Amino acid sequence: MDNQKTFLLDLFFPKFCLGCQKEGSFLCEDCRSLLEILEWDYCLCSHGLHSIPGKTDKGKCPKCSPKKLAGLYFAVSFKNPLAKKLIHQFKYEPYTKSLAKTLASLLIEHFVLTKKNTNEIWQNSVLVPVPVDNKKLKIRDYNQSEELAKELSNVLEIPMIPDCLIKTKATAPQMELSKIEREGNLIGAFEIINPEKIYNKKIFLVDDVYTTGSTMEECAKTLRQAGAKSVWGICIAREE
Repeated sequence: MDNQKTFLLDLFFPKFCLGCQKEGSFLCEDCRSLLEILEWDYCLCSHGLHSIPGKTDKGKCPKCSPKKLAGLYFAVSFKNPLAKKLIHQFKYEPYTKSLAKTLASLLIEHFVLTKKNTNEIWQNSVLVPVPVDNKKLKIRDYNQSEELAKELSNVLEIPMIPDCLIKTKATAPQMELSKIEREGNLIGAFEIINPEKIYNKKIFLVDDVYTTGSTMEECAKTLRQAGAKSVWGICIAREE
């Protein structure tokens, strides 16, 4: 039934590449090659990208050790115009929810390139999407981070827990604020329900874009206080 539904949707609403407008998919192979999927892991350092040695299991340098987030996995740089276009259409009008599968595939390729496709990395772990407030959810009709986490869950075969980390208050759009304002904007914005689902687990916190890290850091703090063993971030792209 799903295959038939997909066939009919593609027949009446064909997909076009967001890079070159070629019919068939949201991202053709030629345009995909322009995205330059990253082959390294990088520290949480706020200025520039600083690679982490491949043989270490740490995701941040000593300078960043006070941060609650243990490390960050991301597939592409947000400087890339095509990456920006894909994420913008996923997150804003015309709200293309089905882009989740295409964007998740970029992350899977990054995991393969960085040798993160091992049981050791993902054991005793769960995926937790960064939540959105009810107003944004009503406008968009879906949480883009949750849709991305669903696709990653299907491929990685680890649970996705959507009913644990919740956003309890509306906040001003982060992109309109300075770094200090972003941090203050999010204080007390997140809470944990059903804490037993994340207790002593390795959490992979899923979002679309990592900018200053304020959102993920506040979420990581909330998860750690509720008993999570560690919290790592996963996002499609990172601003440099």
